Amino acid sequence: MTQAAFLNPSDAVVSTHAGTIAGERFQVLDSWRGICALLVALFHFPTASAISQSAFIGSSYLFVDFFFVLSGFVIASSYADRLSQPVEVARFALVRFGRIYPLHVIMLAAFAGFELLRLMLPQLHGTGAAPFTGGFDLKSLLANLLLLQGMGFEDHLTWNAPSWSISAEFFAYLLFAGVVFIAGARAWIWLFAAAVTAPLFLLGFSTHHMDVSYDFGFIRCLYGFSLGALLAWFQHDSIAGARQLLARSGPRLSWTLAEIVMVAAIVFFVSLAGSNDFGIAAPLVFALALFLFAHEGGWISALLRAPVMLTLGALSYSIYMVHIFVQARLINVAGLVKHKLGLGLVGDIVLRGSPATGFGTGWAGTVAIVIMLVATIAASWITWRFIEMPAMAWFRRLSKRI
Repeated sequence: MTQAAFLNPSDAVVSTHAGTIAGERFQVLDSWRGICALLVALFHFPTASAISQSAFIGSSYLFVDFFFVLSGFVIASSYADRLSQPVEVARFALVRFGRIYPLHVIMLAAFAGFELLRLMLPQLHGTGAAPFTGGFDLKSLLANLLLLQGMGFEDHLTWNAPSWSISAEFFAYLLFAGVVFIAGARAWIWLFAAAVTAPLFLLGFSTHHMDVSYDFGFIRCLYGFSLGALLAWFQHDSIAGARQLLARSGPRLSWTLAEIVMVAAIVFFVSLAGSNDFGIAAPLVFALALFLFAHEGGWISALLRAPVMLTLGALSYSIYMVHIFVQARLINVAGLVKHKLGLGLVGDIVLRGSPATGFGTGWAGTVAIVIMLVATIAASWITWRFIEMPAMAWFRRLSKRI
């Protein structure tokens, strides 16, 4: 299996919340996070259908870079002027840790629990590796518990594979806080340096273009995160003013046309750039899209403010973190059905040129995709409601005691 077939991306990483400027929430960016999380889930789901085999879905690992850019934008918007004291840095680090780690460790427990179940029930072994071997060994479990799985300490993707990005992003948080604490108003110089040198490093040392994770994941994250932070550093006041004007006048045709062109450009770019060095421009493309949609000026933005889209945005981190586990269990269930009833729901397929185990072509593959999306969203609501939200509230209360 190629790296791309099991990869990626802030919020991961997913960005962990959409953030505010002048007390206003970026609702449209929230919705974009949800869309991008589902696209990453589709990228990972193995079917022989036209959807899975399309160039766009086959390159949708690049949407992890959208998370990185958005995360830098959000963090810089919210914290750039709030990290001048050691206690503020400590509170920031604790809140960010509390935002990403509880769900991460719960999903590790879920994967470990299934490995234990495989150990106790040999009939679950299947034709794959033995329990607690390969990407599920105890050594890599320790690295995951320490959030090191995206920092170059591993030589392959392990456990909850997409979590490499939250590892990289957590250390990007800490680096950002340290730079702002030390450099203050001149922190933008260091952000600019990172945004310039990181892509040059990836072009020089990565043999997988932008499709890096456990090896150069932190460099990839730093690239997008720095671009997003720079955008917030220099544009947040103008964005806030423009949003206030647009809120009074309503969606405008010019903004709608710009949003339509931007969406078309993203689809075109991702479809063409996912398997070559042009993908290095992904954070730049997403930074431009973020700048445009942060204004919330067109009819696409109006649609993205619909309650169902905002709910999807709220669930985005959970979607990102649970989808691999949900997908794997669906394949397990389909395998049992095949064994017991002889229904060939799942089998050997070729996914983007590489062998894989997945669902078939035609209606079967499309139905499997729909079931996967529904199951992932349902599981995500549970983890969001009972893990993410309570943990976030608890860590925020804890940070206030420092």
